[in-house]
Amino acid sequence: MLGTSLLGRLRRRDPGDAILRRAARLTLVASVVFYGCRYGVGSSTLATYGLFGTIAAGSFAQLPGPAPQRARILVVSLPAVWALIAVGSLLAWSTWAAAGGMLVVGFVVAFAGVGNPRLVGLASAFQLFYILASFPPYQPDALPARLGGVTLAVVLLAVAEVFLWPDPVPVSYRQRLAEAADGVASFLDAAAGRLTAPPAAAGDRDARRERAYDLVAAIELNRSPPALAPTAAGAQDRALRISAAALREVLAEADRLVADAPPEPIADLAAARLLRCCADTTRAAGRSLSPGAPAVVPADLDVAVGRAESAYPVGEGRDAPDVPRLCRDATALALADRVRVLAVGCRVATGAPLDGADASSELFEYTRRSPWTLYWWQFRSHLAPRSAHLHSSLRLAVALSIARVAAGLLQLTHGFWVLLATLTVLRTSAADTRMALRPAVLGTIVGAVVSGGVMLVVDEPIVYAVVLPVTLLLAFGVGRLLGPVWQQALFTLLLTVVFAQLSPAGWRLAEARLVDVLLGAVIGVLAGVAMWPRGADHDLRHNATRYLTASADAVEQTIQAVLGDAPAPEGALRRVRRRMVLIDSSYCQYHAERHDPHRQRVNWDAVLSTGHHVVPGAESLLRRNPPGCLAGWPEAAALLRDSAGRLRSAYDALADEVGHGRTSPRTPVSSTCLDQLDRIRPLLGEAERQPVRHLIEVDRWLTGLADSLARIPLPAVGGPTGDHGKH
Repeated sequence: MLGTSLLGRLRRRDPGDAILRRAARLTLVASVVFYGCRYGVGSSTLATYGLFGTIAAGSFAQLPGPAPQRARILVVSLPAVWALIAVGSLLAWSTWAAAGGMLVVGFVVAFAGVGNPRLVGLASAFQLFYILASFPPYQPDALPARLGGVTLAVVLLAVAEVFLWPDPVPVSYRQRLAEAADGVASFLDAAAGRLTAPPAAAGDRDARRERAYDLVAAIELNRSPPALAPTAAGAQDRALRISAAALREVLAEADRLVADAPPEPIADLAAARLLRCCADTTRAAGRSLSPGAPAVVPADLDVAVGRAESAYPVGEGRDAPDVPRLCRDATALALADRVRVLAVGCRVATGAPLDGADASSELFEYTRRSPWTLYWWQFRSHLAPRSAHLHSSLRLAVALSIARVAAGLLQLTHGFWVLLATLTVLRTSAADTRMALRPAVLGTIVGAVVSGGVMLVVDEPIVYAVVLPVTLLLAFGVGRLLGPVWQQALFTLLLTVVFAQLSPAGWRLAEARLVDVLLGAVIGVLAGVAMWPRGADHDLRHNATRYLTASADAVEQTIQAVLGDAPAPEGALRRVRRRMVLIDSSYCQYHAERHDPHRQRVNWDAVLSTGHHVVPGAESLLRRNPPGCLAGWPEAAALLRDSAGRLRSAYDALADEVGHGRTSPRTPVSSTCLDQLDRIRPLLGEAERQPVRHLIEVDRWLTGLADSLARIPLPAVGGPTGDHGKH
């Protein structure tokens, strides 16, 4: 009964048996490599590097994608593994040389993850390869055996990934984006029907709206594992991020359009025709993300936009402009702009070529840059004092370097255990580091006591050789499912079983393991407390303050541009994009940390979405309303400056609040056409047709930004940090 209960508990914690399958693959490969090298070839060096190469690549490396992709990443990473082992082997002659190399390698390997999430998954494994090679004995002539053992392990593990109990293919970000596009397209169809037909199917429309919001919430970066999120600096990941932001804007504009639906349906409404074309293009863009699907072509959308613009009503002669219809058409055209961005972004994401106009636009200008240039831009953005990724990389590099010095000066026999413990305990915040300390120490104590007792009783290496596969399966399968304490205890037992076959040392091996882990844990805790102990929370609040301030500057400069008081705000928009990189990094790290469950937290999803609306909205606005389009209309200038000033105050107030880690209730802002009618009609008078259209679009943009600020919900105390509600 006890065994059945334990098995049921493990199955509940491992749906689909993913962890147990990986543990079985690792066990089989590690056993074959270790037995073949230790007892077949008779080489302890081959066996050591083969076994630890399997553990590093199979357990510490967190790789994304289906099995063939993971196998390809492992094989492609071999040259980097060889280089790290070679550097570590050559620097092992001196403690200070090895520590200096650890400082450089630790920082470079960790910081390289800003350019590609796959490198983040490999970072811990890469660190272990250097750590293992950088300890005595200093044997440059053993380098071929070391490289051979690791190469054998990685190649066999890559083969096992593909052919031995392969994991189910995970749901990719592209699949989620495609599903979200289909859900939004369905809501666009319903919205078009609301404009032209009696509101009889309100229930169906509301259901489509809810589904669309749920699917769009699922493409938030924090909803995807770091290895699957499109955070790389390359063109395709950039395009996926742009497409996701555009899709969120499409949904928000569709919501506004439904709210502005006329009381009595209009059978042949230009906005509805454009909306249906947008639905078709959105659906085609989502489908194009599937493997082998044809690329989306926005030509039909361009034709529909041209027709909608030519039918834009501004009044005839002395007739007063139809402001409600102007509002609806302005919203529909803004929505179409975002759909076109989505379509072009999906073309870039699938590798389809762009024409000259799309490739030269500011939003997709990066497609003309080389991959190395894009990576350099990403690295340069993070070489900033408030980069959470920079802080994490420096903290880890310094801690590992200090641990290497301590292990060398104390002449510890198994000093790499010190660095392994530091790597295990150290987290991005002091609170997380303290949380990781207890299971690491307690599990090691339990494992050391059991290991010491076993080694006092059993002194035959053949026994340890027989139980090696069992301890591998327990350490990387059962231990991971039962929790950190069990994982540390069983890993300690595994190391005892391995080194009892490599260099028998009796029960003192368990004692050395315990001392080394305690020393590494102390170094990890001290580094976590001394270097940026507040983790990403402080950086996120600071970066959010600067991001919101930069967004407010961009809004003001955009208004100055359309009024003819300043050129296009290219510099301001560029600053917002740079700060967006930092805040996205801080945000992702923040979600990986633990937080006080009794303290009210900022609803970061809602807060950051208010800034993410600024750049694409301003670029879309300026394409249809060029700088100076409202010059010479003092009444319009006064209205827009007043609206921009109030919006600036709202951004500044929000920046001050999030800087102190809180948000307060906000007064709802009316964003309907009826509200705009009351505000704009007194300005019309003898105004010409085209400026009226520009005024409607610019004021509509400002109103939408104010509405997104007013919709920020307050998070519940102890509730989730993100709220993917309808904001």
